[in-house]
Order: sequence, then C-alpha cells, then structure tokens
Amino acid sequence: MPEPVLPSTARLLLARTARVQRDGRAPSLVAGVVRDGGLAWSTGRGEVPGPHADVQYRLGSISKTVTAVVVMRLRDEGRLHLDDPLDRHLPGTPLGDRTIGQLLSHLAGASAESPGGWWERTPGGSLPDLGLADTDVVLGAARRFHYSNLGFGLLGELVARQRGSSWEEAVTAEVLAPLGMARTTPRPSGTAAAGLAVHPWADVVLPEPEHHAGVMAAAGQLWATLTDLGRFAAFLLGDTAGVLDPATLEEMTVPAGVDSSAPGWSAYGLGVQVLRVEGRTLVGHGGSMPGFLAGVFVDREEQTGAVSLANTTSGLDPLVFGLLADLRGAEPRVVEPWSPSPSPVPLESLGVWFWGPAPYVLRSVAGGLLHLGPLPGRSGRASRFTRRDDGTWLGLDGYFAGETLRLAADHLDLDTFVFTRTPYDPQAPVPGGVDEGGWR
Repeated sequence: MPEPVLPSTARLLLARTARVQRDGRAPSLVAGVVRDGGLAWSTGRGEVPGPHADVQYRLGSISKTVTAVVVMRLRDEGRLHLDDPLDRHLPGTPLGDRTIGQLLSHLAGASAESPGGWWERTPGGSLPDLGLADTDVVLGAARRFHYSNLGFGLLGELVARQRGSSWEEAVTAEVLAPLGMARTTPRPSGTAAAGLAVHPWADVVLPEPEHHAGVMAAAGQLWATLTDLGRFAAFLLGDTAGVLDPATLEEMTVPAGVDSSAPGWSAYGLGVQVLRVEGRTLVGHGGSMPGFLAGVFVDREEQTGAVSLANTTSGLDPLVFGLLADLRGAEPRVVEPWSPSPSPVPLESLGVWFWGPAPYVLRSVAGGLLHLGPLPGRSGRASRFTRRDDGTWLGLDGYFAGETLRLAADHLDLDTFVFTRTPYDPQAPVPGGVDEGGWR
C-alpha cells in the first residue's frame, strides 16, 4: 500500500483540485496522486455519483496507450515488427505502405478523424463500414507529427486480427485484467458519471450521447475509475506486473514525433505523450470525449504520478501537471544513497579521450553502463552504452543511440569516429591520418 501524503500536502492538493473544479465549472471532478504502486491521495469535487475512487468516467484517448501496449506485446512475441507496413497485417487500406511504428507515433500521415459522421458522437461499425479512401491519407509518411484517431482505429483492428478476438477482449485479457483494473470496461458498468456539456455563458448542462465507437473504439472507448487509472499510472512508472517488458515500456517513452503546434516541449513516443513541463519530462496521455476529460501523467524520475477524471466536454484547465508539481515541492523524493560499484571495464579504459582536438570523458555509471560525453562545461554529443554479449557496447540514447562502441587499448571506435588518448594521436588509427609535421 502506498504511504499517504502528509496532511499539509493533502491540503495543498485539495486546494488546487477544488479551484480547478470551480473555475472550470466541471459537474464533477475526481483526482489523485500516485506513488508506491497506487493512490497516495485522492479526492472528489462536485456531484460525484458515488465513492469518488470507484466511479467510472470515460478515458478517451488514454485508450490509445492501452492499445499500444498490446501492439508492443505482439512485437515482443515476434508476431510483427514496428517497421512492417500495415498492409502485411491489415491489408486493403489506403495506409498499407505506412509502418506500424509510424501509426503508433502519429507519423503515418493518416487523417486526424475517420470518414463519415463525428465518430465520438455517433455509433460506429466495422472497418469496411468506414469506406476508407485515398483522401484519408493527408500527409506523406514520416513527414511530420499529425495526431490521428483513425490511425489507432486501424491499430485496434490489427490487434483484433492478430489475436483472433475483438479489440475489447484483447485489451481486457492482456492489459486490464493482469493489472487488476477490473473496473475498466469498454462501456459504462456499475456506478458511472453521466457525460455532460456545460453551456459557455450559463451554469446549465446538456447530456452528451454515449455509444460504442465500433472499429474506432481503440482510439477512445474505455471507461475507468480513479483507482484503476491510478494503477495504470503505476504501470507507466514501471510496475508492469509482467504485462510488458520494462525495456519495452522504456522504448515507448522515447520521443519520436514532435508536436510543433504545442507550447513548450511536446512529443509522442509509441502510444504515449512525452512532455517537458517546468523542467520535468512527463509521460502519459490526456483524454477527451464528448462529456468527459481525463489525464494520467507520471514523472518517472521522481516516481510519482497524477490522475484526473471529469464529466465535462471542455473548459477545464489541466490539473495533473499542477498536482505533480505540488507533490514534488511538498514531498520531494528521497533518492537511494550512492554506494560504490565495480566498473564494467578496467579503470585504465576510463577517463579523458579526444575526438580530434575535443576532450571527452568515458566513465562508468550505475547499472553497469558506460557514459561518453564532453567535459563539464563544454558542448558535445553524449550517450550511455550497455554491454553486448560480444564485448561491444550499444548506444542507448543521445546522438549515438543504436550505434556500436568498441574499446581498444589506445583508442575508442564509435560509428567511424576514433577517440584517442591525446589529440590526433599519430600512433592510433585516426581516420585520414595525422599530418607528419605534427602540431605547430
């Protein structure tokens, strides 16, 4: 069980939530913060129709992340690759030459919405019912980030065909049930909030329709409680319960497409949003459907998360980012103490190396990794590396992500770059050689 927040912190979080609910005129709003695997604090404001942590609200696009988890499970099982064209697994669409990875990252150039009526307010049918045409491809592949509900509808259909079941059955069996999210369902079940629109100029409300979105369900169909959404936040923080390999979850959080229309630093990984907010990198997803707004974001470095659910169509200021900031300020994470650990390479291999005349430092870091980067105070390329079975080192991030580092006694070989112990060491295999006249 997570340790509850301090009373003073609870007051701070409650004050922020209450103001957002009042100023945003949300008929009801439930929110909480997550650490140690579950809700450490939660509350409900407005006319919540039951115990605030057990009332269902519609998640909207958070459903996309759940869909993406199943796609990544299929990849890990070897049933598909992210570079596979869609047509290999879901033939007959105008997006057949776009890859699965591009669809997950909103880089496939698919139309933002499905053809026909507004899918979020009208019942949906099967994939053939959409009647997709070439006009549903609006951009070239990998040209730019373009958020696409249609793309995730197609991914949901891919999941269904790979598993020989419906999308709902697949995500329930492979994600929701193993994570203990028993109150997360495709349609409202048990106590659930009614979707409402709030008039812009008066304090009156209008019911929004609820329906099954058909093939578009994978883009926004799920309903969940605050408790279940908190469990999903814990999943995003690394408590995967065997649903996904932690390395795969980490892979999903690497930014691929950048949303240049968003203020600040905003990107999309594989089915998750990756945002830079007040100097922190946050991972998760927002959600909206007519009558509902939702959010789940986590700070993986701080190991905290925040979740919110409201039954209003629009007009609510983001809450989860403020809750994370409040929690971090009031109860900052106390990190584990540093302790010595063996170097994964001989100590004489570490220290200063030169790329041409530029000094770099190779050092060992926690987890048996190596880090190669410029001297402090200097600019340059930096990456972490993990050891392969053959003795080489694989770049994990930064400029050299995916590249191979080889260590020799007198030089480092990295993607055609050679690092030497002295600037342009004439005794090392410097590409292009070293002028015989030397430095002068």
